Amino acid sequence: MVVLSLVGLFFSLSGAVGVLRMPDVYSRIQCTSKMITMGAVPALLAVAVGKGVLSQYGVHALLVAFLLLVLNPAASHALGRAAYKTGIRQWAGAVVDEPRERS
Repeated sequence: MVVLSLVGLFFSLSGAVGVLRMPDVYSRIQCTSKMITMGAVPALLAVAVGKGVLSQYGVHALLVAFLLLVLNPAASHALGRAAYKTGIRQWAGAVVDEPRERS
């Protein structure tokens, strides 16, 4: 339980530092996606382990963890796509703009 909490804390802190240090919105979306998935899911698993998997808290924690794993990638993709479609520019040091090359 403590190990899962520490893993969640580590990824949450590294994601927060990434949000502050990344140069553009697309990189920040990646950092927040990592922070939510790898930070919250271990913490929720720690709740499920600590309270018992079949307890009310454990079932709710596992349900929220499952929803995060399913919905977070879709939400991150939607944010990135919306940012691209509205014309938010990539960082000047970006190597390639794949969607622009395809069209």
